[in-house]
Amino acid sequence: MIPIDVNVCISGGHIQVGVNYGILGNNLPEPSKSIELIRSLKAQQVKLYSPDPDILKVLNGTKLRTSIMVPNQLISNISSSQELANEWIRTNFVPYYPDTLITCVLVGNEILTPTDDAGKKIWYDLVPAMRKIKYALKVNNITKVKVGTPLAMDVLESSFPPSNGTFRSDIASPVVRPLLQFVNKTKSFFFIDCYPYFAWAGNYQSIDLNYTLFVGSTTFTDPISGLTYTNLLDQMLDSLVFAMKRLGFPDIRIFISETGWPNGGDVDEIGANVYNAATYNRNLVAKLTAKPVKGTPARPGVMLPTFIFSLFNENQKPGPGTERHWGLFYPNGSDVYPVDLSGKAPLSSYPALPLPDNDKPYIGKVWCMVVTGANVTDLGPAVTYACSQGNHTCDAIKPGGKCYEPNTTTSHASYAFSSYWAQFRAIGGTCNFNGLAEETTKDPSELWILPIPSSDIYVRAEDTTDQSIVVPLQQQLILTLGQRFFDTIFLGFIRKNDHRLRDISIMCFPDVSTLEFQKGMNEYFLNLDDQVIK
Repeated sequence: MIPIDVNVCISGGHIQVGVNYGILGNNLPEPSKSIELIRSLKAQQVKLYSPDPDILKVLNGTKLRTSIMVPNQLISNISSSQELANEWIRTNFVPYYPDTLITCVLVGNEILTPTDDAGKKIWYDLVPAMRKIKYALKVNNITKVKVGTPLAMDVLESSFPPSNGTFRSDIASPVVRPLLQFVNKTKSFFFIDCYPYFAWAGNYQSIDLNYTLFVGSTTFTDPISGLTYTNLLDQMLDSLVFAMKRLGFPDIRIFISETGWPNGGDVDEIGANVYNAATYNRNLVAKLTAKPVKGTPARPGVMLPTFIFSLFNENQKPGPGTERHWGLFYPNGSDVYPVDLSGKAPLSSYPALPLPDNDKPYIGKVWCMVVTGANVTDLGPAVTYACSQGNHTCDAIKPGGKCYEPNTTTSHASYAFSSYWAQFRAIGGTCNFNGLAEETTKDPSELWILPIPSSDIYVRAEDTTDQSIVVPLQQQLILTLGQRFFDTIFLGFIRKNDHRLRDISIMCFPDVSTLEFQKGMNEYFLNLDDQVIK
């Protein structure tokens, strides 16, 4: 039987589900409000990604079991200096403990994810740094706090079937084996960030969504072990169990340091919606807190302490849209969907949710455009970055280029973002640019036109020919652009009394789905309030 340390993960013989508290947002509540929200979830644990003094002070006296993290960039220095490890503990741990109930110190975050040669040095510094942090705690007579490191599932080179779980050959002997020796000796945990969402999204055609969400009747039987699985999370966790067993450590406990489901994302990110997020997390809590304890098929009856990711939707996280949509709460403090992390609320007690509309891949064109209200000053560095990548990414917006006009920062930025994304999306490029860009399915290259009386100009105000809209629209365009510029732009492209829809070649946009350069419209038209020009 695998022993359980009641000081770390359970209370009264049951699992304590916690939440990850990230702060990569410029609109998040103060720590005091955030801790109130954590307690409203009936969470008993919280994981911080840094030893934030303001948060640790607010946690004083709350009895929330708290995990803090040593930043990745300090690992190498700490690995070679006991004094630096001692100083880190004196500064970031001792002033708050035990009034703030710190139960785990996590050294780094997902540092064994594949990287370039320069980044690999930290791999070999990990366990020495963990040893020094553990000793620094001991120097301060702190013996019951666990030391670990959260790793991603990419530490495995094989995970299917679960019985074939195997650590990557580049880390198995030089890094993972010493890590398992340390964890085993100190009775700590193997901390794992485990996301069935990513496994399903990458293989949605072969993995049943319901199997991933803990619903339905789909099962999988491992042909080697004979174990039968009813959900993807258990399958993934047991692949880790078998991988550890293969290295000679069959009994090391697992702590799920991150898991969850995105409540939103980019247009083309399948299955990222509130319905699936609520279903996953609610059913996860029900599984984890069930009595008797369920465990996994390879470890029945063994508890799985867990942190759900995450507390908030964090708007400054880089990457695709899902990265900014994992929260249980919006930044304003309202819940994305209700969930009780104690597991005491019956699943039937939750209100109905809107059914998802993106559980199948989006079929259609997508563009990467500057967000409405973007700070023009911030666009310059982003455009410089986009244009410096790839081949001829921004040639068309150079002076004399076919998309140089209109020569404005916003129009050039939209071109640069779309051009960059069209080239690099397939290898991980994203449409974000630090929040300055977003995906859209609305084709910016189309301008639909209607005749304006007594004029050679044709425009279209959304879906109406109402002259009370069209005429003021003409006046607004002239006021915005100037009569001469207005005439010059349009008269060269629109034939008099031609009622057919026409493209106006003013601005070009690379369409990511076809990689074609499309004709477009002037950026000024995008900001005409309710008089929308397509």
